[in-house]
Parts: sequence; structure tokens; C-alpha cells
Amino acid sequence: MSDAVLLEITDGIALVTLNRPDKLNALNYDLIDRLMAALDGIETDDGVRAVILTGAGDRAFSAGADIHEFSGSVRHGRDTAIRDFVRRGQAMTARLEAFRKPVIAAINGLAFGGGCEITEAVHLAIASERARFAKPEINLGMPPTFGGTQRLPRLAGRKRALELLLTGDPFSPQRALEIGLVNRVVPHDGLLPAARELAERIVRHSPLAIGSIITAVTRGLNMGIAEGLQVESEQFAALVPTSDLGEGINAWIERRRPSYSGH
Repeated sequence: MSDAVLLEITDGIALVTLNRPDKLNALNYDLIDRLMAALDGIETDDGVRAVILTGAGDRAFSAGADIHEFSGSVRHGRDTAIRDFVRRGQAMTARLEAFRKPVIAAINGLAFGGGCEITEAVHLAIASERARFAKPEINLGMPPTFGGTQRLPRLAGRKRALELLLTGDPFSPQRALEIGLVNRVVPHDGLLPAARELAERIVRHSPLAIGSIITAVTRGLNMGIAEGLQVESEQFAALVPTSDLGEGINAWIERRRPSYSGH
């Protein structure tokens, strides 16, 4: 794996680090591709139960897309820009959003542009008190392209999202907490421990149930309530014949801690 993305697995939790600190962990094409490759490996590794995603260094989670690189795609015209830049970035955020294992962003610094869009897409996010967020794409004469015009209004509400999208103004981690972009703000030195503690509270449960909940929520958000309830029913139905559901029920009846197999 390229040094652009670092992977460390401890006790079933994968720590994935965006590793271009000299470029504020800007999302160039290689980093995005390497992140997708890391997710491929994590997805098929039954020993990994959750993912923590963070940035290298103390300055940035990710300052957004690598402008020098994607400007070259823009200069080559619309088709190249859409293929190389937009589709790649949208595929990354869509993959994070739909990933069947919980992804927790640990926002250690700047989360601008694409870094903010990753934060919008992941399942959970904890921010350092030093974190800073922004939707600055308008300063380049363009809208967000990795899903920011769609996910932020769903999280924050239309008017609050539009204010951030149309001004490009940076905002604090406390503001991110208010609008539902992050779950918690913690002291900087406690960021990774807080993310790991949250992951540990999740992975004690059945991985099948975790994946079903993520899928039901992610798919249902874009549906009417009737269609969403059908997805919920389908996710439950898929668990009925599994050992994990039987174990969970039996453990509750027998008043003991369940031991899940993931099957």
C-alpha cells in the first residue's frame, strides 16, 4: 500500500490515516485510490470490525481536493474532469457512506472541501477542539463535487447548509456539533482514544446487526417512509436464520453476555 494511506489494525479496529501531512492531507487521485483499496481489504477481513479514519499530523484531517492536480483535469475539458475528479470523489464518499462496517472519522484539524464531504459521508465523527470545517468550493467558482450539496442539507437542514455552501466561511467544531456534522467534540489529545472507545462500544454487538442497521439507515434516508420500512423489514428478515440473532435472543433470555460469531 502506498504511504499516502496508512493502515494499522489493533484488536479488530482498523486505523486508516490519510498521510500527506505536508499537503494538509489533500485528496489527490492516488490517495483516493489507495483509500478505496484499503476499504476493499478491510471489507473482506472478518477480523476487522470497525474503522477509524483520521489525518496525519496535527494541522489537518484533509484540506480537500488537490487543486493543482484536479485543475489539470479541468483544463482537459468536461469529460476528463467528470471522469477523473468528480466520479472518483463521489465513489469514495458513497463507499464510505454505504460501508457495512462502522466508519468513525476522527477530525484532528482542518476538514475543508473534500475533507468535510468525507465527514458528511461517514457514519460517525468525533472532532478535536482544534478542528475547523469549511465548504470553500465556491471560492473556486464551483460547487462541491463529492456529495456536499446533497449530504450536508440532509444533515444540517436546507437553510443552514446553504449558508455554509454559499459563503464558504469556515466554522468551528462546536458549530459542526450543532448542525449534526459531528457527534462529539473532545480535547485534542483525547481524540483517538475517544474514537476507539466509541468503536469498542459498537463492536461488542453482532457484526451482522451492525451492518444491517447501517444499510437500513443509509438506504432509507433517500426513500419515503413506506419504502424505508420495507428496507428495514428486509434487513431483519436476512438476520432471522443467522446464528447471531439466535445467540442474541438466547443470551438475553439466559441473562448472560452474548458471544457473536458473525454468522
